[in-house]
Amino acid sequence: MMDDSLYQYPHILLPPTSTTERFTSPKSGPRQGIKTPLRDRQTHSKALLRQIDELKEAVEQLDRERSAWGIDAQEGICIEFKSDPEFDLKFESLDYSPSGIELLAVKEFEASTYATVFIPECKISYFIKKIEKYSTEETNTGKFKNKDLVESIAEIRKATLESLWTDDRALFPREGESIWWEVWIRAGESMLDFFLIESVRIGLEISTEKIVFPDRTVLLAYGDTAQVSRSVDLLNCIAEVRKAKDTPDIFTRMPPAEQKEWVEEAAGRITPAPVDAVAVCLLDTGINKGHPLIDPHLSENNMHAYHPDWLVTDHHGHGTEMAGLALYGDLLEVMASSAPITLHHRLESVKILPPPPEQNDPKLYGAITKECVARAELSAPHRQRVISTAVTSSSNRGRGQPCSWSAEIDQLCSGAEDDLKRLFIVSAGNTDPQQRHLYPKSNETDGIHDPAQAWNVLSVGANTDKVDIDQNEYPGWQPIAPAGDLSPSSCTSMVWQRKKWPIKPDVVFEGGNSAKVPIRDDADELDSLQLLT
Repeated sequence: MMDDSLYQYPHILLPPTSTTERFTSPKSGPRQGIKTPLRDRQTHSKALLRQIDELKEAVEQLDRERSAWGIDAQEGICIEFKSDPEFDLKFESLDYSPSGIELLAVKEFEASTYATVFIPECKISYFIKKIEKYSTEETNTGKFKNKDLVESIAEIRKATLESLWTDDRALFPREGESIWWEVWIRAGESMLDFFLIESVRIGLEISTEKIVFPDRTVLLAYGDTAQVSRSVDLLNCIAEVRKAKDTPDIFTRMPPAEQKEWVEEAAGRITPAPVDAVAVCLLDTGINKGHPLIDPHLSENNMHAYHPDWLVTDHHGHGTEMAGLALYGDLLEVMASSAPITLHHRLESVKILPPPPEQNDPKLYGAITKECVARAELSAPHRQRVISTAVTSSSNRGRGQPCSWSAEIDQLCSGAEDDLKRLFIVSAGNTDPQQRHLYPKSNETDGIHDPAQAWNVLSVGANTDKVDIDQNEYPGWQPIAPAGDLSPSSCTSMVWQRKKWPIKPDVVFEGGNSAKVPIRDDADELDSLQLLT
Protein backbone atom coordinates (compact mmCIF):
# COMPACT_ATOMS: atom_id res chain seq x y z
CA MET A 1 0.00 0.00 0.00
CA MET A 2 1.22 3.50 -0.84
CA ASP A 3 2.43 5.38 2.23
CA ASP A 4 0.42 8.59 2.75
CA SER A 5 3.64 10.35 3.74
CA LEU A 6 4.68 10.18 0.09
CA TYR A 7 1.60 12.11 -0.92
CA GLN A 8 2.72 15.56 -2.08
CA TYR A 9 0.17 17.37 -4.16
CA PRO A 10 -3.57 17.76 -3.54
CA HIS A 11 -6.06 17.12 -6.34
CA ILE A 12 -7.15 20.18 -8.27
CA LEU A 13 -10.90 20.24 -7.73
CA LEU A 14 -12.93 22.97 -9.40
CA PRO A 15 -15.68 24.22 -7.07
CA PRO A 16 -19.13 24.97 -8.51
CA THR A 17 -18.86 28.26 -10.37
CA SER A 18 -22.17 28.40 -12.22
CA THR A 19 -25.45 29.98 -11.21
CA THR A 20 -28.93 29.13 -12.45
CA GLU A 21 -30.79 31.91 -14.26
CA ARG A 22 -33.85 32.12 -16.44
CA PHE A 23 -33.14 31.85 -20.16
CA THR A 24 -33.30 35.11 -22.09
CA SER A 25 -33.36 35.00 -25.88
CA PRO A 26 -30.83 37.24 -27.67
CA LYS A 27 -33.80 38.68 -29.55
CA SER A 28 -35.85 39.44 -26.45
CA GLY A 29 -34.36 42.85 -25.83
CA PRO A 30 -31.48 45.19 -26.45
CA ARG A 31 -28.11 44.43 -24.95
CA GLN A 32 -26.62 46.92 -22.57
CA GLY A 33 -23.28 48.59 -23.18
CA ILE A 34 -22.70 47.42 -26.74
CA LYS A 35 -19.07 47.94 -27.73
CA THR A 36 -18.53 49.64 -31.11
CA PRO A 37 -15.53 51.33 -32.76
CA LEU A 38 -15.17 55.10 -32.98
CA ARG A 39 -16.63 56.09 -36.36
CA ASP A 40 -16.62 59.20 -38.50
CA ARG A 41 -20.37 59.61 -38.94
CA GLN A 42 -20.43 60.75 -42.57
CA THR A 43 -17.58 58.59 -43.83
CA HIS A 44 -19.03 55.44 -42.29
CA SER A 45 -22.60 56.00 -43.47
CA LYS A 46 -21.43 56.71 -47.05
CA ALA A 47 -19.35 53.52 -47.07
CA LEU A 48 -22.29 51.38 -45.94
CA LEU A 49 -24.70 53.01 -48.41
CA ARG A 50 -22.21 52.35 -51.21
CA GLN A 51 -22.11 48.66 -50.22
CA ILE A 52 -25.92 48.52 -50.28
CA ASP A 53 -25.93 50.04 -53.78
CA GLU A 54 -23.69 47.19 -54.89
CA LEU A 55 -26.15 44.73 -53.36
CA LYS A 56 -29.02 46.33 -55.28
CA GLU A 57 -27.07 45.71 -58.47
CA ALA A 58 -26.65 42.06 -57.41
CA VAL A 59 -30.43 41.78 -56.89
CA GLU A 60 -31.09 43.18 -60.38
CA GLN A 61 -28.67 40.62 -61.85
CA LEU A 62 -30.44 37.91 -59.88
CA ASP A 63 -33.80 39.00 -61.33
CA ARG A 64 -32.38 38.67 -64.84
CA GLU A 65 -31.12 35.17 -64.04
CA ARG A 66 -34.52 34.22 -62.63
CA SER A 67 -36.21 35.35 -65.83
CA ALA A 68 -33.74 33.40 -67.96
CA TRP A 69 -34.40 30.23 -65.99
CA GLY A 70 -38.13 30.83 -65.72
CA ILE A 71 -37.92 30.68 -61.94
CA ASP A 72 -40.81 31.91 -59.85
CA ALA A 73 -39.31 32.37 -56.40
CA GLN A 74 -39.64 34.70 -53.45
CA GLU A 75 -37.64 37.73 -54.54
CA GLY A 76 -34.99 38.80 -52.13
CA ILE A 77 -31.43 38.16 -51.15
CA CYS A 78 -29.39 36.88 -48.22
CA ILE A 79 -27.01 39.49 -46.86
CA GLU A 80 -24.15 39.13 -44.41
CA PHE A 81 -23.37 41.82 -41.82
CA LYS A 82 -19.93 41.78 -40.19
CA SER A 83 -18.50 43.53 -37.14
CA ASP A 84 -14.95 44.73 -36.66
CA PRO A 85 -12.71 42.29 -34.73
CA GLU A 86 -13.13 42.52 -30.95
CA PHE A 87 -16.28 44.65 -31.31
CA ASP A 88 -19.97 43.79 -31.00
CA LEU A 89 -22.56 43.51 -33.75
CA LYS A 90 -26.06 44.59 -32.75
CA PHE A 91 -27.55 41.65 -34.60
CA GLU A 92 -30.91 41.68 -32.79
CA SER A 93 -31.74 44.93 -34.60
CA LEU A 94 -31.20 43.23 -37.97
CA ASP A 95 -34.35 41.14 -37.53
CA TYR A 96 -37.67 42.78 -38.47
CA SER A 97 -40.36 40.22 -39.17
CA PRO A 98 -43.18 42.72 -40.02
CA SER A 99 -41.25 43.52 -43.19
CA GLY A 100 -40.24 39.92 -43.86
CA ILE A 101 -36.65 40.62 -42.81
CA GLU A 102 -35.36 37.48 -41.07
CA LEU A 103 -32.21 36.98 -39.04
CA LEU A 104 -31.04 33.52 -40.13
CA ALA A 105 -27.77 32.83 -38.35
CA VAL A 106 -25.24 34.49 -36.05
CA LYS A 107 -21.70 33.22 -35.58
CA GLU A 108 -18.25 34.36 -34.52
CA PHE A 109 -15.01 33.83 -36.41
CA GLU A 110 -11.58 35.29 -35.74
CA ALA A 111 -12.98 37.76 -33.17
CA SER A 112 -15.63 39.17 -35.56
CA THR A 113 -19.38 38.57 -35.39
CA TYR A 114 -21.26 37.64 -38.57
CA ALA A 115 -25.03 37.80 -39.02
CA THR A 116 -26.81 36.42 -42.08
CA VAL A 117 -30.14 38.08 -42.89
CA PHE A 118 -32.76 37.43 -45.58
CA ILE A 119 -34.14 40.68 -46.97
CA PRO A 120 -37.07 40.80 -49.42
CA GLU A 121 -36.05 42.80 -52.47
CA CYS A 122 -38.43 45.70 -51.80
CA LYS A 123 -37.29 45.96 -48.17
CA ILE A 124 -33.64 46.86 -48.70
CA SER A 125 -34.81 50.42 -48.16
CA TYR A 126 -35.37 49.52 -44.48
CA PHE A 127 -31.61 49.53 -43.89
CA ILE A 128 -31.01 52.49 -46.19
CA LYS A 129 -33.35 54.58 -44.03
CA LYS A 130 -31.63 53.38 -40.85
CA ILE A 131 -28.25 54.50 -42.17
CA GLU A 132 -29.56 57.81 -43.56
CA LYS A 133 -31.15 58.69 -40.22
CA TYR A 134 -27.84 57.89 -38.51
CA SER A 135 -26.03 60.31 -40.83
CA THR A 136 -28.53 63.21 -40.56
CA GLU A 137 -30.69 62.93 -37.42
CA GLU A 138 -30.21 62.99 -33.67
CA THR A 139 -32.34 61.96 -30.70
CA ASN A 140 -33.65 64.36 -28.05
CA THR A 141 -30.53 63.59 -26.01
CA GLY A 142 -28.24 64.54 -28.89
CA LYS A 143 -27.25 60.97 -29.79
CA PHE A 144 -27.04 59.94 -33.45
CA LYS A 145 -30.13 57.93 -34.38
CA ASN A 146 -29.48 54.17 -34.81
CA LYS A 147 -25.93 54.80 -33.57
CA ASP A 148 -25.37 51.40 -31.91
CA LEU A 149 -26.68 49.46 -34.90
CA VAL A 150 -24.94 51.38 -37.68
CA GLU A 151 -21.61 51.82 -35.90
CA SER A 152 -21.52 48.12 -35.03
CA ILE A 153 -21.59 47.22 -38.75
CA ALA A 154 -18.17 47.09 -40.41
CA GLU A 155 -19.28 45.57 -43.70
CA ILE A 156 -22.43 44.61 -45.63
CA ARG A 157 -22.08 42.07 -48.41
CA LYS A 158 -23.94 39.42 -50.33
CA ALA A 159 -24.10 36.19 -48.34
CA THR A 160 -22.44 33.06 -49.65
CA LEU A 161 -22.79 29.41 -48.75
CA GLU A 162 -20.03 29.90 -46.17
CA SER A 163 -22.10 32.70 -44.61
CA LEU A 164 -24.79 30.11 -43.82
CA TRP A 165 -22.26 27.57 -42.46
CA THR A 166 -22.63 27.36 -38.66
CA ASP A 167 -20.48 24.27 -38.09
CA ASP A 168 -16.75 24.20 -37.35
CA ARG A 169 -14.98 26.14 -40.14
CA ALA A 170 -12.46 23.31 -40.47
CA LEU A 171 -15.26 20.97 -41.57
CA PHE A 172 -16.30 23.10 -44.55
CA PRO A 173 -15.69 20.94 -47.63
CA ARG A 174 -12.92 21.66 -50.07
CA GLU A 175 -13.69 22.60 -53.66
CA GLY A 176 -15.01 19.56 -55.52
CA GLU A 177 -15.58 17.52 -52.34
CA SER A 178 -19.11 16.12 -52.09
CA ILE A 179 -20.62 15.67 -48.64
CA TRP A 180 -23.99 15.23 -46.99
CA TRP A 181 -25.15 18.68 -45.87
CA GLU A 182 -27.50 19.16 -42.93
CA VAL A 183 -29.78 21.86 -44.31
CA TRP A 184 -32.01 23.98 -42.05
CA ILE A 185 -34.77 25.42 -44.23
CA ARG A 186 -36.68 28.55 -43.31
CA ALA A 187 -40.27 28.31 -42.11
CA GLY A 188 -43.07 27.82 -44.59
CA GLU A 189 -44.23 24.94 -46.76
CA SER A 190 -43.52 26.97 -49.90
CA MET A 191 -39.88 27.27 -48.83
CA LEU A 192 -39.55 23.50 -48.53
CA ASP A 193 -41.36 22.86 -51.82
CA PHE A 194 -39.18 25.32 -53.71
CA PHE A 195 -36.00 23.93 -52.13
CA LEU A 196 -36.91 20.40 -53.24
CA ILE A 197 -37.73 21.50 -56.80
CA GLU A 198 -34.61 23.62 -57.12
CA SER A 199 -32.44 20.81 -55.68
CA VAL A 200 -33.58 18.48 -58.46
CA ARG A 201 -32.79 21.15 -61.07
CA ILE A 202 -29.20 21.59 -59.91
CA GLY A 203 -28.56 17.88 -59.26
CA LEU A 204 -28.54 17.60 -55.48
CA GLU A 205 -29.45 14.27 -53.89
CA ILE A 206 -32.04 14.77 -51.14
CA SER A 207 -32.77 12.36 -48.29
CA THR A 208 -36.34 11.17 -47.88
CA GLU A 209 -36.36 11.82 -44.12
CA LYS A 210 -36.81 15.23 -42.56
CA ILE A 211 -37.31 16.76 -39.12
CA VAL A 212 -39.91 19.50 -38.74
CA PHE A 213 -39.65 22.24 -36.11
CA PRO A 214 -42.03 25.21 -35.73
CA ASP A 215 -39.66 27.59 -37.55
CA ARG A 216 -37.34 25.23 -39.43
CA THR A 217 -37.34 22.02 -41.46
CA VAL A 218 -34.14 19.96 -41.41
CA LEU A 219 -33.13 17.53 -44.14
CA LEU A 220 -29.98 16.15 -45.74
CA ALA A 221 -28.66 17.04 -49.19
CA TYR A 222 -25.69 15.48 -50.98
CA GLY A 223 -23.47 17.49 -53.32
CA ASP A 224 -20.44 19.75 -53.50
CA THR A 225 -20.10 23.45 -52.73
CA ALA A 226 -20.46 24.46 -56.38
CA GLN A 227 -23.81 22.68 -56.67
CA VAL A 228 -25.24 24.12 -53.46
CA SER A 229 -23.99 27.62 -54.33
CA ARG A 230 -25.22 27.51 -57.92
CA SER A 231 -28.67 28.84 -57.13
CA VAL A 232 -29.05 32.02 -55.11
CA ASP A 233 -32.73 31.21 -54.71
CA LEU A 234 -31.80 27.88 -53.16
CA LEU A 235 -29.63 29.72 -50.66
CA ASN A 236 -32.53 32.07 -49.95
CA CYS A 237 -34.50 29.09 -48.66
CA ILE A 238 -31.77 28.14 -46.20
CA ALA A 239 -31.36 29.44 -42.65
CA GLU A 240 -28.12 27.55 -41.97
CA VAL A 241 -26.09 24.55 -43.11
CA ARG A 242 -23.83 22.14 -41.28
CA LYS A 243 -21.98 18.95 -42.09
CA ALA A 244 -24.27 15.97 -41.60
CA LYS A 245 -22.97 13.72 -38.85
CA ASP A 246 -22.24 10.23 -40.14
CA THR A 247 -22.94 7.16 -38.00
CA PRO A 248 -21.06 3.84 -38.13
CA ASP A 249 -24.13 1.83 -39.18
CA ILE A 250 -23.84 3.39 -42.65
CA PHE A 251 -20.81 1.13 -43.11
CA THR A 252 -21.74 -1.84 -40.91
CA ARG A 253 -24.91 -2.36 -42.96
CA MET A 254 -23.01 -2.49 -46.25
CA PRO A 255 -22.51 -5.86 -47.97
CA PRO A 256 -18.91 -7.13 -47.72
CA ALA A 257 -18.08 -6.28 -51.34
CA GLU A 258 -19.08 -2.64 -50.83
CA GLN A 259 -17.18 -2.45 -47.53
CA LYS A 260 -14.11 -3.74 -49.36
CA GLU A 261 -14.36 -0.92 -51.91
CA TRP A 262 -14.55 1.72 -49.17
CA VAL A 263 -11.58 0.19 -47.33
CA GLU A 264 -9.46 0.08 -50.49
CA GLU A 265 -10.31 3.71 -51.28
CA ALA A 266 -9.32 4.80 -47.77
CA ALA A 267 -6.12 2.74 -47.82
CA GLY A 268 -5.08 4.51 -51.01
CA ARG A 269 -5.17 7.88 -49.23
CA ILE A 270 -3.01 6.85 -46.26
CA THR A 271 0.75 7.41 -46.09
CA PRO A 272 2.43 5.14 -43.50
CA ALA A 273 4.87 6.43 -40.91
CA PRO A 274 8.58 5.60 -41.37
CA VAL A 275 9.65 2.18 -40.09
CA ASP A 276 11.59 3.79 -37.24
CA ALA A 277 8.68 5.99 -36.11
CA VAL A 278 7.26 5.83 -32.61
CA ALA A 279 5.04 2.77 -32.13
CA VAL A 280 1.94 1.91 -30.17
CA CYS A 281 2.67 -1.49 -28.63
CA LEU A 282 -0.62 -3.34 -28.08
CA LEU A 283 -0.81 -6.07 -25.43
CA ASP A 284 -3.97 -7.89 -26.49
CA THR A 285 -5.23 -10.96 -28.36
CA GLY A 286 -2.83 -10.46 -31.26
CA ILE A 287 -3.44 -8.65 -34.56
CA ASN A 288 -4.51 -9.96 -37.95
CA LYS A 289 -1.99 -8.17 -40.14
CA GLY A 290 -3.66 -8.91 -43.48
CA HIS A 291 -6.24 -6.12 -43.23
CA PRO A 292 -5.47 -3.40 -45.84
CA LEU A 293 -5.73 -0.64 -43.22
CA ILE A 294 -3.28 -2.41 -40.88
CA ASP A 295 -0.78 -4.27 -43.06
CA PRO A 296 1.38 -1.27 -44.15
CA HIS A 297 1.71 -0.10 -40.55
CA LEU A 298 2.75 -3.34 -38.81
CA SER A 299 5.89 -5.30 -39.68
CA GLU A 300 5.94 -9.07 -39.14
CA ASN A 301 9.08 -8.78 -37.01
CA ASN A 302 7.11 -6.52 -34.64
CA MET A 303 4.50 -9.21 -33.90
CA HIS A 304 5.15 -11.33 -30.80
CA ALA A 305 3.42 -13.61 -28.31
CA TYR A 306 4.05 -14.24 -24.62
CA HIS A 307 4.25 -17.99 -25.14
CA PRO A 308 6.45 -19.29 -27.97
CA ASP A 309 3.84 -21.91 -28.91
CA TRP A 310 1.11 -19.33 -29.54
CA LEU A 311 0.43 -17.91 -32.97
CA VAL A 312 0.93 -14.14 -33.14
CA THR A 313 -2.32 -13.69 -35.08
CA ASP A 314 -5.60 -12.63 -33.47
CA HIS A 315 -7.73 -15.54 -32.22
CA HIS A 316 -10.55 -13.30 -30.97
CA GLY A 317 -10.79 -10.10 -33.02
CA HIS A 318 -10.39 -7.68 -30.13
CA GLY A 319 -6.71 -7.00 -30.74
CA THR A 320 -7.29 -6.21 -34.41
CA GLU A 321 -10.11 -3.83 -33.49
CA MET A 322 -7.84 -2.08 -31.00
CA ALA A 323 -5.17 -1.82 -33.70
CA GLY A 324 -7.63 0.07 -35.88
CA LEU A 325 -8.43 2.47 -33.05
CA ALA A 326 -4.75 2.94 -32.23
CA LEU A 327 -3.98 3.89 -35.83
CA TYR A 328 -7.01 5.97 -36.77
CA GLY A 329 -9.23 6.64 -33.78
CA ASP A 330 -12.84 6.45 -34.92
CA LEU A 331 -12.50 5.06 -38.45
CA LEU A 332 -15.78 6.75 -39.35
CA GLU A 333 -13.96 10.06 -39.78
CA VAL A 334 -11.48 8.46 -42.18
CA MET A 335 -14.17 6.73 -44.25
CA ALA A 336 -16.39 9.80 -44.44
CA SER A 337 -13.57 12.00 -45.73
CA SER A 338 -11.72 12.10 -49.03
CA ALA A 339 -8.66 13.91 -47.67
CA PRO A 340 -5.17 12.36 -47.69
CA ILE A 341 -3.89 11.08 -44.33
CA THR A 342 -0.29 10.89 -43.14
CA LEU A 343 0.35 8.70 -40.11
CA HIS A 344 3.14 9.50 -37.68
CA HIS A 345 3.16 6.26 -35.68
CA ARG A 346 3.24 2.52 -36.30
CA LEU A 347 2.08 -0.60 -34.49
CA GLU A 348 3.69 -3.33 -32.42
CA SER A 349 1.79 -6.34 -31.11
CA VAL A 350 2.43 -8.71 -28.23
CA LYS A 351 -0.19 -11.40 -27.74
CA ILE A 352 -0.78 -11.44 -23.99
CA LEU A 353 -3.91 -13.62 -23.89
CA PRO A 354 -3.85 -17.29 -24.87
CA PRO A 355 -6.24 -18.88 -27.36
CA PRO A 356 -9.08 -20.77 -25.65
CA PRO A 357 -9.41 -22.94 -23.71
CA GLU A 358 -6.11 -21.86 -22.12
CA GLN A 359 -6.12 -19.14 -19.47
CA ASN A 360 -3.35 -17.14 -17.84
CA ASP A 361 -2.82 -17.66 -14.11
CA PRO A 362 -4.08 -14.47 -12.37
CA LYS A 363 -1.16 -14.70 -9.94
CA LEU A 364 1.21 -14.27 -12.88
CA TYR A 365 -0.48 -11.32 -14.61
CA GLY A 366 2.27 -8.94 -13.51
CA ALA A 367 5.09 -11.25 -14.60
CA ILE A 368 3.37 -11.97 -17.92
CA THR A 369 2.96 -8.25 -18.63
CA LYS A 370 6.61 -7.61 -17.80
CA GLU A 371 7.71 -10.39 -20.16
CA CYS A 372 5.48 -9.08 -22.98
CA VAL A 373 6.99 -5.61 -22.69
CA ALA A 374 10.48 -7.14 -22.73
CA ARG A 375 9.75 -9.03 -25.97
CA ALA A 376 8.86 -5.82 -27.79
CA GLU A 377 11.84 -3.93 -26.36
CA LEU A 378 14.35 -6.67 -27.19
CA SER A 379 13.06 -6.80 -30.76
CA ALA A 380 13.50 -3.04 -31.32
CA PRO A 381 15.56 -1.65 -28.42
CA HIS A 382 16.01 1.83 -29.86
CA ARG A 383 12.43 2.49 -30.84
CA GLN A 384 10.27 4.91 -28.91
CA ARG A 385 6.98 3.31 -27.98
CA VAL A 386 3.78 3.78 -26.06
CA ILE A 387 2.53 0.59 -24.40
CA SER A 388 -1.22 0.13 -24.40
CA THR A 389 -3.52 -2.56 -23.09
CA ALA A 390 -7.26 -2.92 -22.87
CA VAL A 391 -6.85 -6.26 -21.09
CA THR A 392 -8.18 -5.83 -17.56
CA SER A 393 -9.72 -7.90 -14.79
CA SER A 394 -12.88 -7.18 -12.83
CA SER A 395 -12.20 -9.95 -10.30
CA ASN A 396 -11.10 -9.11 -6.77
CA ARG A 397 -11.09 -5.37 -7.28
CA GLY A 398 -9.73 -3.76 -4.12
CA ARG A 399 -11.27 -0.29 -4.42
CA GLY A 400 -8.01 1.24 -5.53
CA GLN A 401 -5.73 -0.99 -3.46
CA PRO A 402 -2.59 -1.99 -5.39
CA CYS A 403 -2.24 -5.59 -6.50
CA SER A 404 0.79 -7.47 -7.82
CA TRP A 405 -0.27 -6.69 -11.40
CA SER A 406 -0.66 -2.92 -10.90
CA ALA A 407 2.50 -2.80 -8.78
CA GLU A 408 4.53 -4.48 -11.53
CA ILE A 409 3.23 -2.02 -14.12
CA ASP A 410 3.99 0.89 -11.76
CA GLN A 411 7.57 -0.40 -11.60
CA LEU A 412 7.78 -0.68 -15.39
CA CYS A 413 6.56 2.90 -15.77
CA SER A 414 8.92 4.35 -13.18
CA GLY A 415 12.00 2.48 -14.40
CA ALA A 416 12.73 1.43 -10.83
CA GLU A 417 14.53 -1.74 -11.94
CA ASP A 418 16.29 -0.65 -15.15
CA ASP A 419 16.15 3.19 -15.23
CA LEU A 420 14.00 2.97 -18.37
CA LYS A 421 10.82 4.97 -17.92
CA ARG A 422 7.76 3.93 -19.94
CA LEU A 423 4.42 5.42 -20.89
CA PHE A 424 1.75 2.81 -20.19
CA ILE A 425 -1.87 3.35 -21.21
CA VAL A 426 -4.47 1.11 -19.55
CA SER A 427 -8.21 0.82 -20.03
CA ALA A 428 -10.26 1.80 -16.98
CA GLY A 429 -12.49 -1.20 -17.71
CA ASN A 430 -16.05 -1.67 -18.91
CA THR A 431 -19.12 -1.50 -16.69
CA ASP A 432 -21.52 -4.42 -16.45
CA PRO A 433 -23.76 -4.24 -19.58
CA GLN A 434 -26.69 -5.55 -17.53
CA GLN A 435 -26.54 -2.49 -15.26
CA ARG A 436 -26.11 0.31 -17.80
CA HIS A 437 -29.79 1.20 -17.79
CA LEU A 438 -29.13 2.49 -14.24
CA TYR A 439 -26.78 5.17 -15.65
CA PRO A 440 -25.07 7.13 -14.16
CA LYS A 441 -25.27 5.23 -10.86
CA SER A 442 -23.89 2.16 -12.61
CA ASN A 443 -20.73 4.11 -13.47
CA GLU A 444 -20.32 5.36 -9.92
CA THR A 445 -20.59 1.91 -8.34
CA ASP A 446 -18.61 -0.08 -10.94
CA GLY A 447 -15.01 0.45 -9.87
CA ILE A 448 -11.86 0.74 -11.95
CA HIS A 449 -10.60 -2.65 -13.19
CA ASP A 450 -7.17 -4.08 -12.38
CA PRO A 451 -4.52 -2.89 -13.24
CA ALA A 452 -5.83 0.60 -14.07
CA GLN A 453 -5.55 1.66 -10.41
CA ALA A 454 -1.77 1.86 -10.92
CA TRP A 455 -0.59 5.35 -10.06
CA ASN A 456 1.97 5.69 -12.84
CA VAL A 457 -0.18 4.59 -15.77
CA LEU A 458 -2.50 6.74 -17.86
CA SER A 459 -5.91 5.21 -17.13
CA VAL A 460 -8.35 5.87 -19.95
CA GLY A 461 -12.11 6.04 -19.56
CA ALA A 462 -14.80 7.15 -21.99
CA ASN A 463 -17.13 10.01 -22.69
CA THR A 464 -19.50 10.18 -25.68
CA ASP A 465 -21.01 12.54 -28.21
CA LYS A 466 -22.80 9.72 -30.04
CA VAL A 467 -26.55 10.16 -29.63
CA ASP A 468 -28.00 9.64 -33.15
CA ILE A 469 -30.55 6.81 -33.42
CA ASP A 470 -32.60 6.05 -36.54
CA GLN A 471 -36.14 6.33 -35.19
CA ASN A 472 -37.56 4.61 -38.27
CA GLU A 473 -35.63 1.46 -37.44
CA TYR A 474 -35.60 1.84 -33.65
CA PRO A 475 -38.75 3.79 -32.75
CA GLY A 476 -38.71 5.04 -29.17
CA TRP A 477 -35.10 4.05 -28.47
CA GLN A 478 -33.15 6.80 -26.71
CA PRO A 479 -29.44 7.28 -25.99
CA ILE A 480 -28.63 6.59 -22.35
CA ALA A 481 -25.92 9.23 -21.96
CA PRO A 482 -26.51 12.78 -23.21
CA ALA A 483 -24.00 14.22 -25.67
CA GLY A 484 -20.77 15.29 -23.97
CA ASP A 485 -21.28 13.19 -20.85
CA LEU A 486 -19.65 10.09 -19.37
CA SER A 487 -20.11 6.97 -21.49
CA PRO A 488 -22.31 4.26 -19.89
CA SER A 489 -19.44 1.78 -20.35
CA SER A 490 -16.82 3.71 -18.36
CA CYS A 491 -15.77 2.58 -14.89
CA THR A 492 -14.76 5.16 -12.27
CA SER A 493 -13.00 5.42 -8.91
CA MET A 494 -16.07 6.82 -7.12
CA VAL A 495 -16.13 3.87 -4.70
CA TRP A 496 -12.50 4.30 -3.65
CA GLN A 497 -12.26 5.24 0.01
CA ARG A 498 -8.81 6.85 0.15
CA LYS A 499 -9.31 10.47 -0.87
CA LYS A 500 -5.60 11.14 -1.37
CA TRP A 501 -5.32 8.48 -4.05
CA PRO A 502 -5.50 9.37 -7.75
CA ILE A 503 -8.87 10.08 -9.32
CA LYS A 504 -9.38 7.57 -12.12
CA PRO A 505 -9.77 7.52 -15.05
CA ASP A 506 -7.10 10.11 -15.76
CA VAL A 507 -8.52 11.05 -19.16
CA VAL A 508 -11.59 10.20 -21.23
CA PHE A 509 -12.08 9.87 -24.98
CA GLU A 510 -14.99 8.93 -27.21
CA GLY A 511 -16.08 5.44 -26.20
CA GLY A 512 -19.58 5.09 -27.59
CA ASN A 513 -23.02 5.06 -26.03
CA SER A 514 -25.81 2.64 -25.17
CA ALA A 515 -29.50 2.87 -25.97
CA LYS A 516 -32.47 2.58 -23.65
CA VAL A 517 -34.89 0.00 -24.96
CA PRO A 518 -38.54 1.09 -24.87
CA ILE A 519 -41.10 -0.93 -22.88
CA ARG A 520 -38.58 -3.07 -21.01
CA ASP A 521 -36.15 -1.55 -18.53
CA ASP A 522 -32.98 -2.47 -20.35
CA ALA A 523 -29.98 -1.14 -22.29
CA ASP A 524 -28.59 -2.37 -25.58
CA GLU A 525 -25.84 -1.59 -28.09
CA LEU A 526 -26.57 -0.04 -31.49
CA ASP A 527 -24.00 0.31 -34.27
CA SER A 528 -24.86 3.99 -34.72
CA LEU A 529 -23.69 4.68 -31.14
CA GLN A 530 -20.35 2.87 -31.41
CA LEU A 531 -16.92 3.66 -32.81
CA LEU A 532 -16.11 2.22 -36.21
CA THR A 533 -12.98 0.08 -36.39
